[in-house]
Amino acid sequence: MARKRANGEGTIRKRADGSWEARYCADGKRHSVYGRTQAEVRKKLTEVSVTIDHGDFREDSGLTLGQWLTMWHRDYLGNVKLGTADTYEMQIRVHIIPALGDVKLSALRTPMIQRLYNKKREEGLSPKSIKNIHGCLHKALDVAVRIGSLSKNPSGNCILPRIEQAEIHPLDTPELSKLLAFLKGHEHEALIVTAIFTGLRSGELLGLTWNSVDFENGLIRVTKQLAQPRKKGEVFRFATPKNSKPRTIAPAPTVFQMLKKYKEEQEAQRKALGPAWNDGGFPNLVFNHPDGSHYSQPTIWKEFQNILAAAGLEHHRVHDLRHTFAVNSIMAGDDIKTLQENMGHYSAAFTLDRYGHVTETMRRESSNRMQTFIEKMA
Repeated sequence: MARKRANGEGTIRKRADGSWEARYCADGKRHSVYGRTQAEVRKKLTEVSVTIDHGDFREDSGLTLGQWLTMWHRDYLGNVKLGTADTYEMQIRVHIIPALGDVKLSALRTPMIQRLYNKKREEGLSPKSIKNIHGCLHKALDVAVRIGSLSKNPSGNCILPRIEQAEIHPLDTPELSKLLAFLKGHEHEALIVTAIFTGLRSGELLGLTWNSVDFENGLIRVTKQLAQPRKKGEVFRFATPKNSKPRTIAPAPTVFQMLKKYKEEQEAQRKALGPAWNDGGFPNLVFNHPDGSHYSQPTIWKEFQNILAAAGLEHHRVHDLRHTFAVNSIMAGDDIKTLQENMGHYSAAFTLDRYGHVTETMRRESSNRMQTFIEKMA
């Protein structure tokens, strides 16, 4: 009994004019490829520019991966933040196109992509950076699948290097006390103290405007950040916070007392400068240079290093102030869900994973206190 051909399996025959034809079926339809020799059509059948993958048929778009990525970035990113789109553009231009840009989209296979990731790791790229490259490529290929240019996403089965959680370095209590004492009356006191006791990200601090500071109700609404230019020709701009999640926080009253005094000083400076006051297109900023212009993150980083050195403290990143807020919040008794909302994390699970060691330390300390209590009772 003759075996029934599977969907996509082809037959080859010689035609009356001496040429050769290969026929195959896909999606319930019959298709043909032609050639001058049997070997030619056999090759076309096995490497035909349609993807016949377990019976799934896709017309070949004729695009290379590089061409598709350019189209995807141009036409299919209307729902992502501008900063995210800029990051994708860099990953495409720097990492993906140089390695795989000339490969036909229909010919792209998992091992090719895996080799790219392995090579990047050998070159010293971090697991997190490789994960970001993968995220960009995977999203682009998913769209290609949805519009029918691919039958399946070849990046789906790639193995990514394991990401080790980076150790955090918050300021401990003696360091924090020393820093706060040094900042008394310093021109950057309000900025640094607000960072320490709100956990705002650098961009959120620099993009904070006075209409987001509710003195009457003791609230700060975090709705935007000041985004840095990422490439030549771009300018500073307001953008939504990370994860596109605006939030409202309720800092300690001391923060508002300090901000109220700082606002009065800022207003006096603005009036004194008159027309020389230059907000640079960002009016109403809470933190700015004495002439009214906005700060940049590199400037704040440099100023913070100068402050640490003058205070006799070791190196810390500005971002370590955010970690300091998180650790002190937990030590003060905040639950993980509250901390997650204050920090603007996308999930409580992420917050717990990031700062779980603090709660573990607290549990051990609680156990030790209970043991001391038991021993006293004996």
